[in-house]
Amino acid sequence: MSQAVAPLKINRFRALWVAAIFSNVGSFLQAVAASWLMLELTDSALWVGLMSASATLPLLVFSLPAGAIADMFDRRKILIVAQMTMGGSAAAMAILTAAGLITPGLLLGLGLLLGTGLAFNLPSWQATVPDLVPRGLVASAVALNSAAFNVARAIGPALGGFIVAVAGAQVAFGVNALSYLGVIVVLFVLARVMESPDREQTSMRNAIALGVRFARFTPSFRKVMAVAAMFALTSSVIQSVLPVRTAELGGGAGAFGLLLGAMGAGALVGAFTREPVTTGLGRWSLPVTVTLVGLAGVGLGLAPSMTMAFSALVVVGVAWVWTLANLNATAQLMSPEWVRGRAMGLYMLSFAGTLPLGAIMSGWIAERIGAGGAEVVLSSVGILLGVIVVPALKIPALSDVVTPEFTDERVFMPHVDTEGGPVLMTATWQIDRSDLEEFLEVMKEVRLVRLRTGAYRWRLYRDAGDPHRLTEVFLTRSWEDHLAQHRRIDDASRDVLQRARAFGQSDGPRTKHLVAVDMESSEDWDALIESHTQYHESDGSIPLDRSTDPDSV
Repeated sequence: MSQAVAPLKINRFRALWVAAIFSNVGSFLQAVAASWLMLELTDSALWVGLMSASATLPLLVFSLPAGAIADMFDRRKILIVAQMTMGGSAAAMAILTAAGLITPGLLLGLGLLLGTGLAFNLPSWQATVPDLVPRGLVASAVALNSAAFNVARAIGPALGGFIVAVAGAQVAFGVNALSYLGVIVVLFVLARVMESPDREQTSMRNAIALGVRFARFTPSFRKVMAVAAMFALTSSVIQSVLPVRTAELGGGAGAFGLLLGAMGAGALVGAFTREPVTTGLGRWSLPVTVTLVGLAGVGLGLAPSMTMAFSALVVVGVAWVWTLANLNATAQLMSPEWVRGRAMGLYMLSFAGTLPLGAIMSGWIAERIGAGGAEVVLSSVGILLGVIVVPALKIPALSDVVTPEFTDERVFMPHVDTEGGPVLMTATWQIDRSDLEEFLEVMKEVRLVRLRTGAYRWRLYRDAGDPHRLTEVFLTRSWEDHLAQHRRIDDASRDVLQRARAFGQSDGPRTKHLVAVDMESSEDWDALIESHTQYHESDGSIPLDRSTDPDSV
């Protein structure tokens, strides 16, 4: 328990955490009011599914640019704008509903606007966690954020159902609008302590491409995204069809809020019991917790009464937070700071971006086979079938996740500002026949290092006249991208490059850099040969080839 609450001793984390609880309570008031109001307006399971999806559907469109923006600009300012957008959307819902002007289309449109604010909020919020607490407390901080979310889940739905039943949906929307003010105030107060480091300057298109390549060529991160997407697609029905399932069991808005509160109460228990469970189960943690969600979902679908449904949702909540806290913390710990916003944007896309697809799919199925218990059982069986895939992915236990580390002594000197690109790098080895197989295995790892740190093309060539003379060739978009690539080499990647340097006859491999020439430019090309030997010596890169020109890069 001491480890679980340790991040709360850090003032800036504690302030944001407390503010987030109130904001999350408002969000659950919003969810209950919007879903129930949409059901009253349309009496359609499909429209309810669309409304449930509206808060997360924009993630499909904006997760990638939102992640890039989180790495390119001050994350605190991004969070403030996102919170204002969500608050404004909720306020508009309250005013229109109170005035009797709300329609299904308007309600859905404002839900999408709120979801857009959420899409830009999530990557910056997730990427900020490792900046607020020491590395060793990241997993505990993620679990506490889950606890804050699930304190709200335990309180918000029941409170929301009560408010809707007594005062109407417009009051719930209004309370939610006010709840965003706390986070905004805290973010303004923390301006001096939440310092924003210098960000890499590049185009939005290139920033997104760098993030995608990082995920694509980091196999362990890619597997986490796959599990998150599968879990979201199959489990989303539990919440999206819950209003219909509540009505099927004879309940109203208050009962709907209580059932959501049951899931939240279970999730709160899960947040504080996560560490012993994940530690004890090791790499089997994900298969076990996902299985529990599926079994509890089947129980919900077959429940003959509100009491049984309540009990099933408590179990769903416990296993749900075990699963998501594990996946979220793993994704954050795998991501270096330079790409963390984009990595979390991709993670959010794989999970939260898939949720609306599952919600819409469940609404579509419900229109044809009937919503309620049968649909919940069918989707929960899908969760259980997905468990078969999880062990095969061999995702490491949370305690075994290797966080990218950068040696503090590696300080790169300022480099001359140059323009030009693409930049082609070559490194050539003369390999002993006996070392060839081992060399090729090492080069598979080198390929991943190059591509996940900025290269957009990589190949290994052999000399047509000498099959044991091999040349590595890779490209970056610009000279600035190449220099940034040096700064992104973490200690593990440096070790891989040093292992590659150990091969080769005579004095070892040498590298050359070729910068594309603009035929229309008359710029001073002397700037392009500014030496960056220190870069190559400090991060394990292949030494520069000076055989032609002592100043060559």
